[in-house]
Parts: sequence; structure tokens; C-alpha cells
Amino acid sequence: MSAFRYIRSYDSRWRFSTWLYRIAIRNAAKLRAPEVVEIGDLRDEESDPLLQCIADSESENLWVNARRLLTDEVFTAMWLRYAEDMSVKDISKTLDRSASWTKVNLLRGRRALDADLNSAAKESEAYG
Repeated sequence: MSAFRYIRSYDSRWRFSTWLYRIAIRNAAKLRAPEVVEIGDLRDEESDPLLQCIADSESENLWVNARRLLTDEVFTAMWLRYAEDMSVKDISKTLDRSASWTKVNLLRGRRALDADLNSAAKESEAYG
């Protein structure tokens, strides 16, 4: 029902299956979410707008770091693979690169992000 309701928002540049999957995930999350929140269940992060904003944007921060660290082509390959759920074969066709290049650069991109995130985590632990 939701897919039919939002069919006008579908952008043909992206895979239909990814768009449909995201609608299903959002609907499932709505069903699992409790309707009533008890006052005693609220934690400090939920009452502090800054902490809530940081928590909500955690995945966005990952992509901001990726944009800063990676070259344009590697960032695009990472985005297509993990955000758009494209196959390595489709990414290779889109970027006009070999499948080997795509696999190697996805691995290098993951390693670069992992190193950056781990170094940031170690720096924050030093203050904790």
C-alpha cells in the first residue's frame, strides 16, 4: 500500500528494489516502535537535543568521513555498493571500470574508513 502511495517519489536513476526495500524497512520500524513512551523510560540522550542529533546522524557522519577521505570514484563505488545496494558487476558497468578494480577499491575504502574511525575512537577514549 505504501509503495503505491509513494510511487510518484520513485526516482528511476536508482534501483526499484532498493526503493521498495526502504519503504518496507520504514514501515516495519513504525510497527515495532512503541506508541506510548513512559516518562521514566527517557534517557539523558533523548532529553538533550544535541546528543540526540549526534546519535541520529551517526550514519551520515560515516558518509561525511568517507567523502573527506576517499577519492571521488572510490566514494561513488562505496555509495553505490552500501547505500544503493548495487552489485559489484553493476558498479563496474556504471563506473566503466573492471570488476577487479571495483573489488579492490571497495576493500581499500573500507580499510581507510576503518582506520580513520578507529583512530577517532582511540582519541575520544583518551579523554574518557
